[in-house]
Amino acid sequence: MTAADPIIRIAAKGDGVTASGHHVAGGVPGDLVDEAGAITPGPHHVAPACRHFAVCGGCQLQHADDAALADFVRDRVLNAASGQGITAEEVLPVHLSPPHSRRRAGLHGLRTARGAVLGYREGGSHRVVDLAECPVLHPKLTALIAPLRAFVAAHGPKAMVGIDLTLADQGVEAGFSHFPLEGLGPTEAALDFAREQGLARLTFDQGYGPETIWEPEPVTVTLGGAPVNLTPGAFLQATADAEARMVADAAEWLEGARLVADLFAGLGTFAFGLRAESGRKVLAVEAEQAAHLACKTAGAMSGGQVLALHRDLFRAPLQADELNRLAAVLLDPPRAGARAQIAEIARSTLGRVVYVSCNPASWARDAAMLTEAGFRLKKLRPVGQFRWSTHVELTSYFER
Repeated sequence: MTAADPIIRIAAKGDGVTASGHHVAGGVPGDLVDEAGAITPGPHHVAPACRHFAVCGGCQLQHADDAALADFVRDRVLNAASGQGITAEEVLPVHLSPPHSRRRAGLHGLRTARGAVLGYREGGSHRVVDLAECPVLHPKLTALIAPLRAFVAAHGPKAMVGIDLTLADQGVEAGFSHFPLEGLGPTEAALDFAREQGLARLTFDQGYGPETIWEPEPVTVTLGGAPVNLTPGAFLQATADAEARMVADAAEWLEGARLVADLFAGLGTFAFGLRAESGRKVLAVEAEQAAHLACKTAGAMSGGQVLALHRDLFRAPLQADELNRLAAVLLDPPRAGARAQIAEIARSTLGRVVYVSCNPASWARDAAMLTEAGFRLKKLRPVGQFRWSTHVELTSYFER
């Protein structure tokens, strides 16, 4: 490196990359790195928002300001596209979720001789960071950290437990795993905890799936104005603001399409958002049975515009002749992408596709198949709903 080698970009795993190609942990664009590797902070280098940063494995980029974060999110998406020879006709502004907006969290707890530790794992380690704060979490989730730690200290096993938190319409759902409830005393203590903390639901998974021990009223999440049963462990977008942005993009791009399929629909996040257009019917296709049934029930109770189909789209994708009956499709697959389903879309006569993705690499691979079939990437929006992390998402619109 030269005496003052500038950081010019952030790599996929969060390291700064200098003009000479060296990777420097903790560097952001505008920083200068000397021959010994010391960083002179530049205009985009800020003080981390959390005392646990650099130890906790949850965030990698708290030292970057919003401009650098937005550039990182955008570049991850555009680089994935260009790697497949794809260029978007219009790249929309990056959406970044704000601090204190995450409505889902997966924590770990461990009872110790002095009490308990509770938090995320350290980066590259199984050790748990004992959280004193978490600036990404919604305040209602943050407020439970101390009570959860005390509960694990008093009643937890002498082994690591998992704690999943989700903010629902009725409040916070807490789900414990690897946490045996043996006897009346621990069960009563768990019920007292749920009551005192005002939980919407409390479940324990002792190896046979989540068992609900507390749920004063059915737990729901409102999607597109429809209350949908939030089944334990169901997928939910990490932040409400990113969900709203992605649904709004899809609704704009599919305006006028009267019969739409929402593929890999889950609970119906996009299906219920798209039903706002008068006269539209949305076929919500999902393989996971509990999510499918929740979507089906909510669809029937909210006017019948959303129709649910139980189908594994990896093993049995909608065929081209089935797709030909539709005006458009939306898909939001898991990280692996949707190679088999995309192949059928390419074979069909469909002219409009909205593809929402949580993995730019698999999206770009699938997008290449669409462009080979004559689709043009009309619009592309990078989305950073996992603030300060290297996890990047996107919405995209294809036409032919």
